[in-house]
Amino acid sequence: MEQETKNAGRQARDGDNTSLWQDSAGQNHVVSPVPQIDQIYDTLIVGAGITGLTTALLLQKAGKKCIIAEAHEPGFGTTGGTSAHINTFADTSFDQVEKDFDLDTSKLFAESIADSVALISENVAAYQIDCDFEWKQAFLYAETEKEAKELESLYQGVINSGVKVDKTESVPTKAIFENALVFPGQAQFHPLKYLAALLEEFVKSGGIIRENTLIDGTEIEGDYHICNSAKGIIKARNVVYATHIPPGGINILHFRCAPYRSYVIAATLKDESYPADLIYDMQDPYHYIRTHVVDGQQYVVAGGHDHKTGHGDPQQSFADLEAYLRSYYEVDQVVYRWSSQYYVPADGLPYIGKLPGAADGIFAATGFNGNGMNLGTISAIALSELILTGRPKYEDIFSPARIKPIAGFTEMVKESADVAFRFIADRFEVEKIPSLAEMQNGTGQVVKYQDQKVAIYKDNFGVIHALNPVCTHAKCIVAWNTSEKSWDCPCHGARFDCDGHVLTGPAREDLEKIELRGQK
Repeated sequence: MEQETKNAGRQARDGDNTSLWQDSAGQNHVVSPVPQIDQIYDTLIVGAGITGLTTALLLQKAGKKCIIAEAHEPGFGTTGGTSAHINTFADTSFDQVEKDFDLDTSKLFAESIADSVALISENVAAYQIDCDFEWKQAFLYAETEKEAKELESLYQGVINSGVKVDKTESVPTKAIFENALVFPGQAQFHPLKYLAALLEEFVKSGGIIRENTLIDGTEIEGDYHICNSAKGIIKARNVVYATHIPPGGINILHFRCAPYRSYVIAATLKDESYPADLIYDMQDPYHYIRTHVVDGQQYVVAGGHDHKTGHGDPQQSFADLEAYLRSYYEVDQVVYRWSSQYYVPADGLPYIGKLPGAADGIFAATGFNGNGMNLGTISAIALSELILTGRPKYEDIFSPARIKPIAGFTEMVKESADVAFRFIADRFEVEKIPSLAEMQNGTGQVVKYQDQKVAIYKDNFGVIHALNPVCTHAKCIVAWNTSEKSWDCPCHGARFDCDGHVLTGPAREDLEKIELRGQK
């Protein structure tokens, strides 16, 4: 049988910065059969991050014939940029879920998270995955009176949901705190090593993966979908978009989820006082810290300082995060710094299930907040159950078609108003426009050029790369990401490289290139 082989070498990511995981995943050789054009697969999974690969493996092991289409390579997106915490709690606290929904929903949410932790640990054991998986405790502490009240409410919600937690007077931090909680049964791992093992097991089980294959549209023929790509068509009865946000045209989920960037650094310490467990504060912006050992070298991994995609200052976020780390640890050197994208759901819970407005048999999962390893795994459980049985245990609380007028209403209005503002302000706002000569090499900016807006990137050799700054998804104006060297859409989170090529959806088409006259 004709085969295609995955290229060896360092794993790529959707940004200019190298993550600790990307630089230490090692070479990964995976051989996959080339799909036959007349084959009708049970399920096409679009995207090969933790959501896509876990879903594909569960379905393949259940006897389904599956194929994965990945626009770049496995782990290219958020899975390659996560901080890789595995928790029994989530960014959306159980007390908030109980308040916005009800106690039963909070308990189901907690149960689903426990299922995700169990599946990850079971996969590690069953497939003997060498991915630095370790069980840990997690400490969450409050430093102010206001935070202490919030933590007390959070604690009661955790107790009500049935998750194990204790109050503690001891936290492995130099910070002075008011009160604190400790959660047993938490974990951490190397996400790309875990992902590589899932991919290997998927292919060994008869699954097929196509890398560098962007699905640019689907249509129905009989009882299956025809999915188009530059490498040919793929036929499948079901299609799962494990792409963080559904690609293509405008969908209701694009307005129920807001894109955010999160920042991570990995540093060595002078005094070897690396924390043994997971540590979280309740500041705004928040911080989280843990330790990971790579090739015998310990690193303290710190993250936080999130902001909406295309809105904040990435360099300032990194500077603030480093300053925070240095205030509590004897930092020797910051070796890695990177950022990653996630989507915040309007009502706090992820959207997992049938894609609203789409044909039958098309599914999606999005709105993971900052808990992608857990909620991506939950999505795989729910989507595989939905495809296999038609009725997953958590269908009602995660259904993308759910309507909850109170929960998340204010947040949804705020985010939608922000999107509307970008549509208007980006087109008619008058700003000071510096000349191209004033731009430093290696930087980008949207400038006024011959009576039109142009996205300009000046590379390290001083060569100008010009693009139409209008995002090909919903026609917002992109913004330059100074750290990852990408063009980011502030409306729905589409991202493009310096030459306008799509890095992450929901956009499917590249930014239009503009030829500038007079450039050598």
